[in-house]
Amino acid sequence: MLAGQAWAAEDTFINPDWANSAWYIGAGAGQSRANIDDARLIRSLTANGATLGSFTTDERDRGFKVFAGKQLNQYVAIEGGYFDLGKFGFNATTSGNGVLNGEAGFRGANLDLVGQLPLTQRFSLLGRIGMNYAKASTHFTGNRLAAVTNPNPSERKIGAKAGLGLEYKFSEALAMRAEVERYRVNDAVGNRGDVDLASVSLVYKLGRPAARAAVYVAPPAAEPVAAPAPVVVQTPPPPPPPQPVSEKVSFAAESLFDFDKAVVKTDGKAALDGLVANLQGMNLEAIVTVGHTDSVGSDAYNEKLSLRRAEAVKAYLVSKGVEASRVFVEGKGEAQPVADNKSAEGRAKNRRVTVEVVGTRTVTK
Repeated sequence: MLAGQAWAAEDTFINPDWANSAWYIGAGAGQSRANIDDARLIRSLTANGATLGSFTTDERDRGFKVFAGKQLNQYVAIEGGYFDLGKFGFNATTSGNGVLNGEAGFRGANLDLVGQLPLTQRFSLLGRIGMNYAKASTHFTGNRLAAVTNPNPSERKIGAKAGLGLEYKFSEALAMRAEVERYRVNDAVGNRGDVDLASVSLVYKLGRPAARAAVYVAPPAAEPVAAPAPVVVQTPPPPPPPQPVSEKVSFAAESLFDFDKAVVKTDGKAALDGLVANLQGMNLEAIVTVGHTDSVGSDAYNEKLSLRRAEAVKAYLVSKGVEASRVFVEGKGEAQPVADNKSAEGRAKNRRVTVEVVGTRTVTK
């Protein structure tokens, strides 16, 4: 459900600083493949003059991994985990009804340095390099066990590890990875080889900050202008003319909209209801809603996003009885920041929708 909601998202991320320093957990599964030393085994089986009848291998299995990591910055993370690469085997026959079957499995722990190169806001290239500590468990059966020195050997070795992949961020907290990794392992009978794992993983970042609730604060009311005292006492003063009013309110974008949405949420509607209530008694001339974004993302994307946000506010105001012909929308994108986009607080201030109301109010005494 989380992935489905995020797939339909259109907004920019609102907590990039948190996402670039968060702890995360994940799990993945996929296809593994080992390289079995066929030549060495065949030499052992035919060393005493026997003739090889058949030799088949099973070099594929399913593997999985679980992991946890810490994002050091936007580009680098450190990650540790547990892996099980599956089991791989061979079946061999020789002249004289000789049979030798073998099976090896690999599991262990790893510690990697993970590099990320953003291609877009959601897609990133992944590269990793590290070490693995793997236990190889091997088991041989058959009547040609003389070809091996130990029918049930096991061994633990440290080996290198590397990988490449892609990551797609559904949201700041949830992402999917597709990777190919190579583990350098020992098969417990003196062979060094590689096991490759092609996997798909889900990654979840922990401790995401909660969204802020919307609060509408009405602008100060225009002070009435007192009419001059009448020169002739017998003539009552004329009623004061309507006073021009221009009121401008700025809403934080995340207070009006859910993350990755352009639909006004419940708290946002309550804030806009306060604005509509403040229009009572005003001879409304125009309302201008203007959307703004921070600098994260492309100029074209931010301009479209800010316009969609402004249009969503207009649609809600019209649903509350405001004449559609009186409401105008603009999208300024990232062109008019009110704070520095280099900090999280500054970017939060720049993600906003301003509503300016122009009209007149009759001043009563």
